[in-house]
Amino acid sequence: MERRVHFTVGEGEKGERQDVLLPSITGCSRVQAQRSIEAGSISVNGIFRKPSYRVSCGDRITGEILQPPPLSARPEAIEIPIIYEDEQLLVVNKPAGMVTHPAPGAASGTLVNALLDRIHIDAGGDALRPGIVHRLDKNTSGLLVVAKTQFAFCSLQTQIKRHQVERRYLAIVWGEPSFHTATVDAPIGRNPSHPELMAIITDPTRPRRAAVTHLTVLCSNGIFSLLEARLETGRTHQIRVHLSSFYLPVVGDPTYSAPAYERRQGVATEVMELIAGLPGQALHAFRLAFTHPETGERMYFYAEPPLAMSQLLESLDFQFSASCAENP
Repeated sequence: MERRVHFTVGEGEKGERQDVLLPSITGCSRVQAQRSIEAGSISVNGIFRKPSYRVSCGDRITGEILQPPPLSARPEAIEIPIIYEDEQLLVVNKPAGMVTHPAPGAASGTLVNALLDRIHIDAGGDALRPGIVHRLDKNTSGLLVVAKTQFAFCSLQTQIKRHQVERRYLAIVWGEPSFHTATVDAPIGRNPSHPELMAIITDPTRPRRAAVTHLTVLCSNGIFSLLEARLETGRTHQIRVHLSSFYLPVVGDPTYSAPAYERRQGVATEVMELIAGLPGQALHAFRLAFTHPETGERMYFYAEPPLAMSQLLESLDFQFSASCAENP
């Protein structure tokens, strides 16, 4: 990643926000760009502008992207629901609002911080992600398996690469699908216009990774629908991006849900209040299955949706039981 910035705005960049343009030309995060601009480390034609400044053709942007302080994963006394544990691994039911591991903008309060306070993890790998073989978005709730040993870590990582770990999610979305079942096979990468977001990338010359999601409609009332999403791959924001490509944004997701959906006419006040009370998007990892690294036993875990999501399901008269969900 470049630290120094010497860039002349061309016709194609004209009108872009400064804090959006910088990540696209330097590879930094938008948070880094905003902090560098606000700290006076970046200037436009020798003048310090706000992050929201929209550049003009010919503007000279110069300065230095400030690097974030080094991160570390430290134990923190945070309660987390552990639903299974043995000497090799544990399974947790992550609440919405909790980041999986320390990252820029989330140096503490993560699942890893909580785990390090409770157990000893000797799984090797990244010091910021000890034992983490898969993740959930911050505002997605549900099941995660965490390795406690290097042996378990390697086994689970291999199972994920071979698509042998079953991960099924429950999603409440705006809209009515035109399908009963569908498989979305669409590669995902950074959104060229907004690098902090993900998008389906059709241009083979751009960085992207294969992404496959299997969708099943469980029920619908015309305005809202309840879907099951089964991951074949696990890319950042995969389910949310794939559902948005069908114009079926996840309820409560401000990132990939157009504001117009949140203003639907004819939605009961009670329902809108329940949506406003969601701690994250209405997306929950309700089922997880894998082969135990040591015993070879196939293990299945279920987690009912969190209270706020369950109340929304009840209000919409959508019936769902995690342990009774049929295999696709």
